[in-house]
Amino acid sequence: MQIKVLAVGKIKENYLKEGLKEYAKRLGAYIRLEMIEVEDEPCSERASAADEARVKQKEAEKVLKLISPQDYVVLLDLLGKELSSPELAVLFDEKGLSGQSRITFVIGGSLGTADEIRKRADYRWSFSKLTFPHQMIRLILLEQIYRACKISKGEPYHK
Repeated sequence: MQIKVLAVGKIKENYLKEGLKEYAKRLGAYIRLEMIEVEDEPCSERASAADEARVKQKEAEKVLKLISPQDYVVLLDLLGKELSSPELAVLFDEKGLSGQSRITFVIGGSLGTADEIRKRADYRWSFSKLTFPHQMIRLILLEQIYRACKISKGEPYHK
């Protein structure tokens, strides 16, 4: 299985970079992982709604260029459906069995995502009703992908 993580913005904190490296290394035994950072657009703290929409649109254009037609796209979205770790493992298994071996996860920028990305998404996944920093979500996502891979293989993983 090939998994691509498309995320808007750069990771700045070393502790997050180290965590991402660790999980990317662990995942190497299960999947081919590609992580792509898309440059975020500058936006003032006092931006108007129109300016924020323009920023989200520009970021969406960059993201959509990196998604191929055969990718199964999972958008991390506050308004999406919640999944348990076992349910994520089932999703991976179902996609693999149906011949869809390319899954792309999309993490929007700090302002969220444009409607074009929501329309392209095959699945909209919410981790929680809580709001997390979009940079931290990458680490949580890789951990959940790793956990799902372990579950799919019937391997133990701490609860």
